[in-house]
Amino acid sequence: MKLMTKTIQRQAEKQYEQGSDMNQKVVAKYFNPAGTGTWYLMNTEPGSDYAWGIVNLFDIEMGSFSINELESISLPFGLKIERDMYFEPMKAKDVWDRLNRGEHV
Repeated sequence: MKLMTKTIQRQAEKQYEQGSDMNQKVVAKYFNPAGTGTWYLMNTEPGSDYAWGIVNLFDIEMGSFSINELESISLPFGLKIERDMYFEPMKAKDVWDRLNRGEHV
């Protein structure tokens, strides 16, 4: 599965100047189908592999992650990190607040 479609790339690059501003939208959600790990993409520098967003791995935090690295992860049973194809973009602050309340996003 391609994690970064052209549409997602365009949306994420458009928000690059917003940095860590929580008023921007999360444009994509990536998850580990075999266990822990969810990455919520907010923005990316044009031409860069590194993305900025909310990461729910061992704790909920905001930071950078590599799309190429996510795509290269090999999980049990031949699984890979997947993109939630049904995720609708939503404000980063809403994602952050819901995760910190223990809600599923």
